[in-house]
Amino acid sequence: MSPLVTYTRQPWAENYSEIIDVRSPSEFIEDHIPGAINLPVLNDAERAEVGTIYKQVCPFTARKIGAALVSRNIYQHLSQHFAAKDKDYRPLIYCWRGGQRSGSMALVLTQIGWRVTVIDGGYKTYRAYVRQQIEHLPEKFTYRMLCGLTGSGKTYILDKMSQRNAQVLDLESLANHRGSLLGGELQGKLAYQPSQKYFETLLLQKLQKFDPNQPVWIESESNKIGKIYLPLSLWKNMRQASYVEIQLPITARVNFLLQEYNHLVTHPDILKQKLEKLKYRCGWEKLSQWYQFIDAGAWETLVQDLLDSYYDPIYKRSINSYFNKAERVLHIADLSDSSIDALLDSLLPKYVSLK
Repeated sequence: MSPLVTYTRQPWAENYSEIIDVRSPSEFIEDHIPGAINLPVLNDAERAEVGTIYKQVCPFTARKIGAALVSRNIYQHLSQHFAAKDKDYRPLIYCWRGGQRSGSMALVLTQIGWRVTVIDGGYKTYRAYVRQQIEHLPEKFTYRMLCGLTGSGKTYILDKMSQRNAQVLDLESLANHRGSLLGGELQGKLAYQPSQKYFETLLLQKLQKFDPNQPVWIESESNKIGKIYLPLSLWKNMRQASYVEIQLPITARVNFLLQEYNHLVTHPDILKQKLEKLKYRCGWEKLSQWYQFIDAGAWETLVQDLLDSYYDPIYKRSINSYFNKAERVLHIADLSDSSIDALLDSLLPKYVSLK
């Protein structure tokens, strides 16, 4: 006798051989359970076709066509993905609402003899869980903010902290954006940012790994990174956090930025396009001056003027508006390994680096 399909509304409470998202690829890209794979029973074009027929022709015809497409796609998955699975294979399956798409896949797999679990309510159940957790989980941690003018190497220092086993929440990494006007272009290509929903999924996954008894280090950010907004619960706690300010000579900051954004130096046309967005703030005269620096290859002069004219004033206003006074101000000569090691020795408890 074939096993029955099991339904759950708490898929995160158990372990499965595999998590299978049977929604269309575009639904999967927008957001999905971490670790899930995408085996669509209807691709984007097929889903649109069936939906159109359902609305414009009749539901019965749409269901017949949909069943044929689903059957064909499940056959492809059976002959390829599932072919090597053993009898102890135990998958978790979900679609949008836990209805026909996940039910179709689950029915076939149980007929083979596998124990299959379906998320009751589908992705919407998981999304409700994420929203609830994101609203309350950030309140459980004590945050310590790392601040400093643009080019102070805050992200670089946080990475070094992480290597010492400190708890670090790198929001720019999760948002796949460097957090500034220049942060949307990496290596001359558009940087792909996750959807707002998937960012929150990744954020929750990261927070759930942290120990509430240890501080969480985080970089000072606005409430928006590229197109991604920080959850209000996290942003409120960030604003109340104590922070350490890193101060670095401007020559060291310029050199660091030229290393970090070297791809824009090699693509001056992209750099000009991005700087053009500052015309309404800085005026055409200043923008023309920056273009002249670019054309002349005067990169150090350009970067220092960008810092003096634009980035530093904005950062100082932001810090004064959003955050409390710095708990400590630490001066370092440069971002060499020796300078950062000395900095971290003063910031992190000894037991952190000995873990």
